[in-house]
Amino acid sequence: MIQQKDWFKERAYPHFTNKTPNRIRKGVEKYIKNQNKVTTHSFSPLIFKEIKQRRYKLSEFNGELRRSHKKTSKNRVQSTTKIREILYSTHIDSHIYSYYTQKIIGPKYEEHLKKDIDLDLAITAYRRVKTKDSITHKNNVHFAKDVFDEIKQRGNCAVLAFDIENFFPSLNHKLLKTIWCKILGCKSLPEDHYNLFKAVTNYSYVRLSDLKVGKRRFDEKKLAQLRKEGRDTYFKSIKDLVNSDIVIHKNQKKKDGATVGIPQGLPISALLANIYMLPFDFNIIESLVKGKRMFYRRYSDDIVLICNLDEIEQVVKTIGEEIRKIKLKISVEKKEVTIFKEYQGRLQSFRLDEDELKFNHPLCYLGFEFYGYQTLIKSKNLATFYREMKMAIKRKDARVNSIKEKYLLDEAPIFKTKIYRLYSHKGTQSRRIPTKRIELRNGSQIPKSFKRKYRGNFIKYAYSASDIMEAPEIKKQLRRHSVILRNTLTEYDYSNVRKIQSQ
Repeated sequence: MIQQKDWFKERAYPHFTNKTPNRIRKGVEKYIKNQNKVTTHSFSPLIFKEIKQRRYKLSEFNGELRRSHKKTSKNRVQSTTKIREILYSTHIDSHIYSYYTQKIIGPKYEEHLKKDIDLDLAITAYRRVKTKDSITHKNNVHFAKDVFDEIKQRGNCAVLAFDIENFFPSLNHKLLKTIWCKILGCKSLPEDHYNLFKAVTNYSYVRLSDLKVGKRRFDEKKLAQLRKEGRDTYFKSIKDLVNSDIVIHKNQKKKDGATVGIPQGLPISALLANIYMLPFDFNIIESLVKGKRMFYRRYSDDIVLICNLDEIEQVVKTIGEEIRKIKLKISVEKKEVTIFKEYQGRLQSFRLDEDELKFNHPLCYLGFEFYGYQTLIKSKNLATFYREMKMAIKRKDARVNSIKEKYLLDEAPIFKTKIYRLYSHKGTQSRRIPTKRIELRNGSQIPKSFKRKYRGNFIKYAYSASDIMEAPEIKKQLRRHSVILRNTLTEYDYSNVRKIQSQ
């Protein structure tokens, strides 16, 4: 039986208000269930941080089309690094968002989707969709497989992939409020919901970098003193934050003169994004799926439509018209058209690029590359995995060298257990850990042990994807991961490198 997701989640990060451990859950729940309390609740500023993702993209650079970490735009050299803006709330605020998401708004949204089987199947992200056997829930692997299986079943077809430009930062507040009311079945938002609406649209935030003393470090002396006082926070109170020299920013994103956007990273953000897209989803289902028997799936801001070859222009036109109705834009550079057809006895992919068909260019969807005759993990994801592996070993080496210098050692070992757990097949396996406790079994004293289950790693994810997709070629992509790991370790001067090589 599938276990229901718990709305109450302990969070480890420090913020502007104290943590809410599980022992005070009853008090937190009582507070949130009181609508008057939520109506008058003062939501704290968020903390803003940037996540940078290096990208090796095919770009025009110095008049030449090649893969690079840079691109030229308007005669200026720019980085291709993707920057994601994440904002996260205090612990009590997160509990409020989470409770309303899972207990109040979420179920209402699900009721709307369940009224139409096509609509229910089409929306995949941020939902708990059961697998056919009802043993577990679907993830991105299952959703990608659903699309690939449909392509195999249709044979000759066109697949159009769209991406919504600046999705979360572009959501129109007035439209969001209207659809929120529709989900609840009321003309205006109840006072407690309206307070949540104001919190996610008229939000304020503090940059994480501004809380640091230097570029990298926090004021550990100040934080330690606050911990002694029983507060795992950056300030003793919100008043101290307001009176400090830290700048508190306001959401100032504008579009057509109106403030737009909601923060990405809150427990309620994903649900609100799905709710916002409801009119678009409904119209696409009615006009293209029911009317033309096309296949439609939306995973957050990633849209996929499967149609006949002569229906491509109609799909592009309809998607453009419907997305403008909800005041969003389709990213032109991310729009892709992939053609699948029988070629030399197998289903083959072609990329349609300005009326030219490019042979063996795959459909890229949810981290996978689908060629028609085979399915692979996206090459970019593999490159990221190996780059992170090598960077982790490099950081370990820097740590070992600092130990050598500090204690005047000629050599020092690398502690490789964590490296193997994160970057090899060993991280896919559970193991028994002995303890100091002894138990009597059949008259003998036997040390007690417990089973440690690892969350898994990229290797485990790939092996699982290979099984779900029924694509053994995915495992072949990683057949050299152990060799690459050992070779990378031998590049550094550790006293226990030979032990690693002999494994």
